[in-house]
Amino acid sequence: MLRAWALTRFLIIASIWGAVALGLVTLWFTWDMPNPSHAVTTARRPAIRLLDPSGVLVARFGDASGRVVLPDTLPSYVPAAFIAIEDRRFYQHGPFDLQGLLRAALSDIAHRRIVQGGSTLTQQVAKTLFLSDQRSLRRKVQEAVISLWLARHYSRQDILGIYLNRVYLGDGAYGVDAAARLYFGLPAARLSLAQAAILAGLPKAPSALNPLANPQAAAARATEVLDAMVATQVITVDQENLAEQQLGQAVSPVSRTSWFALWVMQQVGAAIPEGQDATLATTLNARLQTVAEVALDEAVSLQGPALKFQQGAVVVLDARTGAVRALVGGVGDREGYNRAVLARRQTGSAIKPIVWLAGLRAGMSPDDTVLDAPLYLRGYHPHDYDAYYHGEVSMTEALADSMNTAAIRILLRAGGARRVIALAHNLGLEDNFPDDATMALGTGAVGVMQLAGAYATFFNGGARVTPYGVNAINGVPFVHPGSVPVVNPDQAAAVARMMRAVVTGGTGKAAYLPGLYTAGKTGTTQDYRDAWFVGDAGGDIIAVWVGNDNNSPTKGVVGGTVPAEIFKTIASGLGA
Repeated sequence: MLRAWALTRFLIIASIWGAVALGLVTLWFTWDMPNPSHAVTTARRPAIRLLDPSGVLVARFGDASGRVVLPDTLPSYVPAAFIAIEDRRFYQHGPFDLQGLLRAALSDIAHRRIVQGGSTLTQQVAKTLFLSDQRSLRRKVQEAVISLWLARHYSRQDILGIYLNRVYLGDGAYGVDAAARLYFGLPAARLSLAQAAILAGLPKAPSALNPLANPQAAAARATEVLDAMVATQVITVDQENLAEQQLGQAVSPVSRTSWFALWVMQQVGAAIPEGQDATLATTLNARLQTVAEVALDEAVSLQGPALKFQQGAVVVLDARTGAVRALVGGVGDREGYNRAVLARRQTGSAIKPIVWLAGLRAGMSPDDTVLDAPLYLRGYHPHDYDAYYHGEVSMTEALADSMNTAAIRILLRAGGARRVIALAHNLGLEDNFPDDATMALGTGAVGVMQLAGAYATFFNGGARVTPYGVNAINGVPFVHPGSVPVVNPDQAAAVARMMRAVVTGGTGKAAYLPGLYTAGKTGTTQDYRDAWFVGDAGGDIIAVWVGNDNNSPTKGVVGGTVPAEIFKTIASGLGA
């Protein structure tokens, strides 16, 4: 009797301590586990969309916004595509699929690497909505607990709906409707079979399989999805073949336009309602942006290795308003250092139109002569690029052939470097310039966008413009600085005519286009470290710079070669 009581007592005590231990273990696994009842209300980051003047999406920040969709409202092949590739026995098992786990394990052993996952859609919902990607026993237990909760409180169709609305599909897109609008510009209800297969392939690797960044990988993965759909008998082989023929068109990449987008956000970010979605109507011309990117990329890739230059920048803006139509901050990383906005490079002779304007304001005229001959200034001995002096020439001829000694003589007749510096500041060039004769030869450094804005004054009747990129935020006009008259219109037009002579018979002949008015100025700095062409093409200012980030010399690149050629390519695309 005593032995029986002792055993009973031991069992009672063991049960109590076992329950306490189990409770502590459960508490350790689940104490910080999120509340699953928030499954459909998980917050997303505000979406900021940038549209071009025609309303086409050109860039986006935050999470892509889409509508909540029910599986029954979608074409049947949309949810079927996700089920086929992610959890083909979704309707046959509970929150866990032991058969799927065994199949995945055997496949991984056979391939000696992880090639299949065994997680069900329910487990994926638990993991992606509530948990981190950390691989640990504790996280797996939490995933199991949440999966059981989901299976108890939601039907399979409900879980499928949560999955389709919350699965991450890359580039900030959560859910099939957001992804459909981001990648294809249409709602999920209008997805084709090929497009549905592309989206269903993304959960495996949303970044690596992004159809905008890697269309080939996205198409290859979509083919796997279509094969799985045939294997599960949700589509026929004929339907698969037709969808595969459409994959190439479905995954066409688009321009990322990140330089422009980041610059715009820096300009107007404070005006965007905090925590709210916002739509920005921008000035960007997406087609022209692509033309400018391709022109610069091809110049650097084809000519850069031989001519020893690796970088460049381009700005295209409306001369009348300052609206930026294209902005290329460099070659390579579209979200890296924006040379068009941040870099400061010596201008070389690209500064001379401002020197010539100062001469006109001092009483000179385009037909007045100026001496191009050896010049000595307190030990400073400038010379022309071709080392040949032309004697007495007109102001127009001196600008067309970029004569250096003539430029310094015009600067001196205009009142000296300080007069020219003050004029440069009045045109929007706010950086510091050398207070000496070298100012006339472009030893001062400016930004590509700054110089584009200054040149606009010569081609819009004498008004200073401030470059801008946004017209409206959420339909409300965004107020930006308007144009300000700063130069006599006749004098501005006179400088523009002299820059026309640069492309018709001077150093910028490579920028000449029959049938389209072009005018501008070349610029080259000492040891060929910087090369510029800035000018007007049918009312748009195009500013081009090429060189190296480390300021190393190029191999003889001058403004009238590569930069003028890039200018011409972009100008040719203005009216296309």
